[in-house]
Amino acid sequence: MTQKMGFTSTCVREIKENRTTDPHILPLYATSSFAFTDIDQGIRIFSGEEQGHVYGRYGNPTIETVASKIAKLEGHDVEGAEPGCILFSSGMSAILSLILGTLKSGDKLLTQANLYGGTTEQFQKILAPNGIKPVFSNLSDPESIELQLKSDSSIKMIYGESPANPTLSCIDLKNIGLLAKKYQVISVIDNTFATPYLQKPLQYDIDFIIHSTTKYLNGHGNSIAGALVAKDAEFLQERIWPVMKLAGTNANPWDAWLLHNGLKTLSLRMDRHCQNAQKLAEALQAEQSVVKVNYPGLVNHPDHALAKKQMRGFSGMLSFELSGGLQHGLSFMRKISFCKLAPTLGDVDTLILHPASMSHLNIPRDVREAQGITDGLIRLSVGIEDFADIHQDLTQALA
Repeated sequence: MTQKMGFTSTCVREIKENRTTDPHILPLYATSSFAFTDIDQGIRIFSGEEQGHVYGRYGNPTIETVASKIAKLEGHDVEGAEPGCILFSSGMSAILSLILGTLKSGDKLLTQANLYGGTTEQFQKILAPNGIKPVFSNLSDPESIELQLKSDSSIKMIYGESPANPTLSCIDLKNIGLLAKKYQVISVIDNTFATPYLQKPLQYDIDFIIHSTTKYLNGHGNSIAGALVAKDAEFLQERIWPVMKLAGTNANPWDAWLLHNGLKTLSLRMDRHCQNAQKLAEALQAEQSVVKVNYPGLVNHPDHALAKKQMRGFSGMLSFELSGGLQHGLSFMRKISFCKLAPTLGDVDTLILHPASMSHLNIPRDVREAQGITDGLIRLSVGIEDFADIHQDLTQALA
């Protein structure tokens, strides 16, 4: 416009960004849409002739910048890896978008019974009624996996967690990658507990990696988002991005920006989480009322050798079983004071959970107990505080 605008128009209209040099910190692009210079640019962008942002649900510079950083972290030191990444509104929406973009009614996915309770519920209550059936198996047994893949051609995906939530069992990523490739099925690993700092599934030819970025990647408990990293970045854009766009499972720029800030200290935090968790696991083993401690860093953990081979550290997650069952578990939880009772994990402060009455409440008792998720099991997300403070709180609650 060449003429002078009115006062109200001046209030309403955007003005040229007054920036002379590049910002040191990633800007937060809090905009629902993006303006075109003219109709011809709009046509070029909508037709795919020119790259450009259109609408916040389709993509946003803040979100895409953070996604590219996560892709770089997962591909770091992995020879030949140039992965892609999409951020979602949560880890659960990342899982659902992946499956909707790759499987169809009549397909099956092979998975483990000791998954995060929410993932199991999604498979059983959303996917199964719509024709995508989960098949629960022991993913630690390569012979069993191969037998099922060989005998059932409707299995199109292997989906696993390693370490698993909340028993900290591990699966051999190399075996999963090899079998998936042999039988031409999709391989997926939830890498939330380990993070790309401690474990690189792409090293083992895994196709997709899931993260609840709400947890360790952010680390500060102030945003919810999920990430899907793909070995094949082009496939990700062709098959999964349309699901994200049309289902509206996209992340928002504010949560992405907070995640970006958390990522800056990921390696420092994870070193401290691992250090505190190892000491705590060893101390809990000496407690008379503790029947069992689940932590891959313990030499008596059944998956210790495997975890040592495919991880550079054992994470900050552990669980332990109390001798008195449900009542002892609830009594213990009522006496906790320093640790925070919260249904999440991966924050800088220590968080504690009773799976039987919280995260796995809706999983049938016989199913969860068969996977070691007993009434007396306590899950602990060990923080980066002073070890003595965490240890003292658990000791007094156990007493």
